[in-house]
Amino acid sequence: MSKAETYPISFKSDRSTNPLNGMLVIGHGTRSLEGARQLRDFANSVQDARPNTPVAYGLIEFAQETGSPTLENAIDALVDMGSNRIVAVPLVLLGAGHMKDDGPAILMNARKSHAGLHTVYARNLGIHPFVLDVTEKRAIEANADKSDAVVLAGRGSTDPDANSDLAKVARLLADGRGLGSREHARGIPAIAPPESTVPPSIGIVEPAFVSLAAPGIPEALERCYALGARSISVVPYFIFTGLLLDRIREQAAEWSSSKPGTTVAVADELWPDKRLVELAWIRYDEALYGNATMNCDCCIYRYPLPGYEDRYQSG
Repeated sequence: MSKAETYPISFKSDRSTNPLNGMLVIGHGTRSLEGARQLRDFANSVQDARPNTPVAYGLIEFAQETGSPTLENAIDALVDMGSNRIVAVPLVLLGAGHMKDDGPAILMNARKSHAGLHTVYARNLGIHPFVLDVTEKRAIEANADKSDAVVLAGRGSTDPDANSDLAKVARLLADGRGLGSREHARGIPAIAPPESTVPPSIGIVEPAFVSLAAPGIPEALERCYALGARSISVVPYFIFTGLLLDRIREQAAEWSSSKPGTTVAVADELWPDKRLVELAWIRYDEALYGNATMNCDCCIYRYPLPGYEDRYQSG
């Protein structure tokens, strides 16, 4: 078990489940049959974690192309199972238009279609230690802890708020985790011991986008190359696989082939990892029971981030 997997859960409800409160798992949508299968597997794992709470999932878009349920289908299923209150949990890492516009609109229409139905909209998965830990795990599997640099590849959006969050994730992954710092630590430990006053090293972790926003994957790789990196890991910031991940792999391979002497490894998507299931229920409990916190999921006093464990204040 890795160090990250031993960290305590930052929030856990002690309330019993209520069969009248259902969870609606909101998937972004994919044209990939494998991506749709992964979402179905995720929803099944969410249901298995709390068998007494009705769970249904649906896609915002492309449902018909993969034979998946729409969100309307999922809401109807929850109502048929007896749910009169639905907590919608968007499986979104970087909140943009689909989460901010489409999700609320669908819930509003559901309240019009089902008399007496109450809906609650949870936070997206967002920038949470569990997501960072899983991303780090995927990065290490692609040798990012032995690379000169890392490119963190997001979906990309026309929403600057969502794009800026990827830059924050890149910084959190660069700080104290030893990613992308093989040739650049200059004697500073990748992860400083708790008693040390020396800060952890900062690796090279560049944010990039596969669509809709700059810099693109080739541009981020080029920047890493200009900084002296010859071994680079590309880490897709995606929960499930899909066509965009295929595009990331293609662009990384094409760029690498144009640069003799460089190696580029591409990591896998974040799922499967049961910490993401745990986080979905955290968001559910926050929304249902009013325990949502301010924007400090990754505060060093609330969670023992790598290299800063001595700042964590348990209890």
